[in-house]
Amino acid sequence: MANSPFSANPTDPAHLSDSQMWESLKLAISESSGFQRWQLDRSLQEIDLDALVHQYLRETLETLAY
Repeated sequence: MANSPFSANPTDPAHLSDSQMWESLKLAISESSGFQRWQLDRSLQEIDLDALVHQYLRETLETLAY
């Protein structure tokens, strides 16, 4: 049977749980050059990627708010 444009795609963000979406987003952010530069500039070597991404997003949004 041919694939319908309406068939479920497991990689479609609309079909991901919140935790799966956060894991995917966190990984994409942590691999970005902006995040890596931010981490090096601050000499942050924390193991907790979740905490680092939260801090990065907080600081980035605070900067954009000015």
